[in-house]
Amino acid sequence: MAAPDYRPRLCRISGGRGRRLGRVSADAGNFKWRTVMLAAVAPTLVFSIGEGAIVPVIPLVATALGSGLAGAGLVASLLTIGALLGTLPGARVVQRLGERRAMIGAAAVSAGGVLLAALAPNPALLAAGILLIGLSAAVFGLARLSFMTLYVPLQYRARSLSTLGGSFRLGYFIGPFASAGVIALSHDPQTAMWVHLAACLATVAILLIVEDPEASYRSQLRGRAVESAAVASPEAAASHAPTGVIATMRSRRDVLARLGVGAMLVSALRISRQVIVPLWAVSIGIPAAETALIIGIAGALDFALFYTGGQIMDRYGRLWTAVPSMLGLAAGHLALALSHDLPSAQAWFITAAMVLAVANSLGSGLIMTLGADLARGRHPASFLSVWRFTAESGGALAPVLISAITVVASLSWAAAAMGALGVMGAGILMRYLPRFVPKTHRSTPPPSGDVGD
Repeated sequence: MAAPDYRPRLCRISGGRGRRLGRVSADAGNFKWRTVMLAAVAPTLVFSIGEGAIVPVIPLVATALGSGLAGAGLVASLLTIGALLGTLPGARVVQRLGERRAMIGAAAVSAGGVLLAALAPNPALLAAGILLIGLSAAVFGLARLSFMTLYVPLQYRARSLSTLGGSFRLGYFIGPFASAGVIALSHDPQTAMWVHLAACLATVAILLIVEDPEASYRSQLRGRAVESAAVASPEAAASHAPTGVIATMRSRRDVLARLGVGAMLVSALRISRQVIVPLWAVSIGIPAAETALIIGIAGALDFALFYTGGQIMDRYGRLWTAVPSMLGLAAGHLALALSHDLPSAQAWFITAAMVLAVANSLGSGLIMTLGADLARGRHPASFLSVWRFTAESGGALAPVLISAITVVASLSWAAAAMGALGVMGAGILMRYLPRFVPKTHRSTPPPSGDVGD
C-alpha cells in the first residue's frame, strides 16, 4: 500500500491591501477525525475535567488553611493570573519541544502543582501550587492550538477548534461533580485536588499511548513549506523562520490593534456573562437553589451549538458566527440592564441567561479559529501566544470593570456598559474580519501556479 501523501497545500489569504500570506496545513484527503479526537480533543477533555474540579474549591481550601476572604479570592485568581503570565513564554516552550511534548510536559508540571496544592499546609504553598497550575495550563492550551493549526486542514479547522472549545466547556461542566463526589466521601475540600492530579496523569497517558500525527507528516509538511511558500510570495517565505514574541508583536501590530481588540471584547463579554448572571440573581432576590438550577440549564445550553458554530464558520465564513455571537451576548447584557426594576424581572433574567448561553455556544472556538487563520508559516506558536494573551487580557479586565462600574453607579449600569462593548465588538469584527481573515479556503493550488483567490 502506498504511503499517505502528507504534502502541504498552500492557500492565499486575502488580507486587504493586496497582501498574500502563505499558509500551510495538512492535506484534507488524509485528514482523520479520529486522530484529532485522540491526540487533541480527548486530552483536552480530561485535562479540563481536572481543572474544572478544583476551580470551585480553591477559595474553600484557602479559607480552611487560614486565609481570609480577600486572601482566598487572591489565591483563586492566581489560576487566571498564571494562565495569562504563562501565555507569552509558552511560545518558546512549544517551539523548542514541539506541540505534543509540550502538552505532555505541561500536564506533568500541572501534576506537580496540584500535588503541592493537595499537600499544602498553609495558604502560601497553596498559592504557589495554583500559580504553577495556571502557568502550565497556558502552555498546554497554546501547544494544543498550535498542533491543531498545523495538523487540521483549513476545510475542517473551525469545526475542529469548535469541538476543542466544546470539550473544554464539557470538562469544566463535569469537573465540579467529580470534586463534589470526592468531597462527599472525604469531608475535606482539599481532597478535590486529587481529581486534577488523576486527570493530569490520564492526560499524559493518553498522549503517550495514542498515535502521534506529527511523526507521520511533520517532516514533509515543514520540510517543503518554505519552498512552496517562496513560490507564493517572498513575505510568506520569510514568515517560515521562527520569530520571538516581541518581534511578532511588532510585525503583526496591525492585526493585533484591530482584530485583536475585537478578540479582547469577545473574551470580555464571555467572562462578563459568568460574573454578572449570578450577581444579577442575587440582586433581584432569586433563591440560591433556583439560581443554581437556572445557571445549570444555561450551562447545558452552552454545549448546544458549539459544533453548529464551527460548521457555519467552515461553510460560510467566520463572520457569520462571530457577529451573531457577539450581538447575542450584547443583547443578553442589555436585556438585563433594562429589566432590573420591572415586575417581570425574574422572567427577563431567565430569558437573558438562556440567550447569553446560546450566543456563547455559537461562538465556541471562535478566538482559536481566528488565531489559527491569522498565524503565518510553520512556527505559529509565537503569534498564537500573542493572540491568546491579547484576547485573554479582555477576559481578565472584565470583572475589574464590572466591579468598578457597580461601585460607582450600579450593576445595571455595569451590564449596560458590557452590552455596549458587545455592540462595539460586533462592529469591529464586521469591519476587520473580511480584511484580515479569508472568506473561502482552497485546499489545492490552482493550475496557473499562483495561489488561490
